[in-house]
Amino acid sequence: MQLDCTQTPDLMIVHVREARIDAAGAIDFKDRMRDLVTAEGGRVLLDLSQVTFIDSSGLGAVVAVRKALGPERPLELAGLTPAVEKVFRLTRMDTVFTIRPALSDIAAGTQHAL
Repeated sequence: MQLDCTQTPDLMIVHVREARIDAAGAIDFKDRMRDLVTAEGGRVLLDLSQVTFIDSSGLGAVVAVRKALGPERPLELAGLTPAVEKVFRLTRMDTVFTIRPALSDIAAGTQHAL
């Protein structure tokens, strides 16, 4: 699972560089996200703009990351493609997550590939 991270003092943006988060990659996604977010910090924004498909395993992985962060460190989502947005809407996860339309209004810091 290809992820890279953009860090600012109070925001970590994790860019998913894959077209799918599905059963085949859900465990890898959770492991990589856990590695990224272990450091203390502020909000975490998950950029899903390159993800065109997510299944129940992928959705479960995103929810697991949210739970692992805890209530004091929110996980927000951005750039949902139509198919991914539909999954979040149909499962009512759009009421659980803060979903931003795009990253264009967020200041970017340095980028680190993983």
